[in-house]
Amino acid sequence: MINAIPLTILPLIAYNLIGYGVSGADPWANELFALTMLSGARWSLNLGDLLVTFALVTLFFEVMKSARSSANTIVNHVLSTIVLLVYVVEFIAAGVAAHSVFFILTAIALFDVIAGFSVTIRTARRDIAFGQNVEGGF
Repeated sequence: MINAIPLTILPLIAYNLIGYGVSGADPWANELFALTMLSGARWSLNLGDLLVTFALVTLFFEVMKSARSSANTIVNHVLSTIVLLVYVVEFIAAGVAAHSVFFILTAIALFDVIAGFSVTIRTARRDIAFGQNVEGGF
């Protein structure tokens, strides 16, 4: 049952913990570290970039989970849709969520819902087509 919990809820929790925990300045612009590249240009990673990267990793695992056929897959799709609704409502209603980082996290949650349903439908069609070929002979 724990496999049914959508991983895209983790960036939402992280965003809220940091967003509501820090008052005043924009926490997402905080530079975590910087490197000087061979070209001489300076590349820096800030907290918002790190959270978006983490959300993309969770999206990857969510898409991989949706390729499985199990009873938990349907529950995961329903819960992913609920998580997307939480993102949308918070983006519209909460001042702390009025940020480009949160908007990108919301888009990632939307892609999770769309990709999850799409991959599951395609996998189910493949399974049905495979089952018809086995029953009908070669």
